[in-house]
Amino acid sequence: MNNYAQLYINGQWVAPHGKGTIDVFDSGTEAVMGRIPEGVEADAEAAVAAARAAFDAWSATPAAERGAYLQKIADNLKARTDELAQLIAGEVGMPLKLARAIQVGGPVYNWGA
Repeated sequence: MNNYAQLYINGQWVAPHGKGTIDVFDSGTEAVMGRIPEGVEADAEAAVAAARAAFDAWSATPAAERGAYLQKIADNLKARTDELAQLIAGEVGMPLKLARAIQVGGPVYNWGA
């Protein structure tokens, strides 16, 4: 079971402001397959503020450099295809082959960008 105690905000893992958690269920077995922190309003505000602060610099970054960052993200997601497909298949009840092709494979496919 995957248990997470922090939220990823502003490029770092941080403790949530709230104390609650959310169970993530395997849709096929209804067993708890993970637990995540329940973000509260202060967490959302921090995430929005971080995104706003990064927007201008990101917008001014040359397209080729932004593309290189996105390619690196895609490469890292591709390296984790099997792991991500297993998690998605369990959470949404999708056959593993379909999760691998559609939920993981499609979104990280390099569409010539």
